[in-house]
Amino acid sequence: MEKNTSSKPFFKRKGIRITYFVFLHAFAIAGAAIIGAWAIYKLGLTNNRGAIDQNNRYLAEVATIEIPTDSVSISAADANRMIKMAALNKVFPFNGQIIWKATRYCENPQMIDQMIAAAEVYIKDNEEYNNLKSELETILGKNTNTINHHVVPWMNTQEWEALKVAILKDKKLIDSAAYLTGVEPRLIVGCLVGEQIRLFNSKRETYKKYLGPVKVLSVQSQFSLGVNGIKEFTARQVENNLKNDTSIFYMGKEYEHLLDFKTNEPDTERVARLVDYRNHLFSYIYTGCILHQTMLQWKRSGFDISDRPDLLFTLFNVGFPQSKPKADPKCGGSHITVADKIYTFGAIGFDFYYSGELAEEFPLHIQKFRDNNNQTSDSSEENTDSHLSLIF
Repeated sequence: MEKNTSSKPFFKRKGIRITYFVFLHAFAIAGAAIIGAWAIYKLGLTNNRGAIDQNNRYLAEVATIEIPTDSVSISAADANRMIKMAALNKVFPFNGQIIWKATRYCENPQMIDQMIAAAEVYIKDNEEYNNLKSELETILGKNTNTINHHVVPWMNTQEWEALKVAILKDKKLIDSAAYLTGVEPRLIVGCLVGEQIRLFNSKRETYKKYLGPVKVLSVQSQFSLGVNGIKEFTARQVENNLKNDTSIFYMGKEYEHLLDFKTNEPDTERVARLVDYRNHLFSYIYTGCILHQTMLQWKRSGFDISDRPDLLFTLFNVGFPQSKPKADPKCGGSHITVADKIYTFGAIGFDFYYSGELAEEFPLHIQKFRDNNNQTSDSSEENTDSHLSLIF
């Protein structure tokens, strides 16, 4: 005789109980995963510790090239420089031309040595280039190679061509942020290039649909924020460093109110600042502060890296927790794959910095951080107000 289950209470029926417990456990697992992800993010465990770039030694050597400040007649050094320029122009005419053009916008034309050395990172084993350097007379008698390829492989991509246009749309904002934070604009752009190239190549389908055709910067709004991918806890530390005059990261009294909030809800306002799709000024201000504060941390520890863009870009990428001043720092950071070749964040920023690209709009400065002792408070406040007006 069959049991009559219709008289059992609803939740005591076997099928109903099984379904109920399956859903209960599923929701519990999902909830645990969400809480775990939140905890990992809040604890800063998502920070990328990065890796050392394979060309670190060559990148470091570029920064050690001495830049003469006197103006003299053609010397052996000048002749050697011209031989390298001729060889570069022969094998990679595109790079030869843009580096030569970039010297017109440098504060010291002899910074060309650093730009040539940066290009040589990628062609140090190029037999044709090395032979041409030692045979100048033969070089002058040969036909020019007209292949218009960039010596830096990732700069031959469509993403880079689109990114250049997008960056120039923000020139005024970048220049203003650079002034407000006392940082060379090109350093801020180097951080922007590294982050945007990373995004372009991790979101290729998005690039094809939106970023490529309209040529706009990608704005992040989840774990990392804004066009430069700044994490919320990093932004909070930047703000605290501005106020704490005992901090090794302290930039000076004139910067203390740079990131003051206008509401009583700083957490909400901070995110809104960074994810603003129409105005990226705060992304660039936070970037400038990170660069300036990191440089000061190392300088006060006895290691001046103000002339090491590769290290500044690397430290921007890995974050404050990984910024530990030492005598033998290495260029590196997050791995970024572009056209099947792996680069590091620091190397991509370095490539851009010394490439000569966008040098007319963002020239290379001899002094990359402002000496605030040479600035009067009155003119500083007046100019700060005029630059902050770009926010509104």
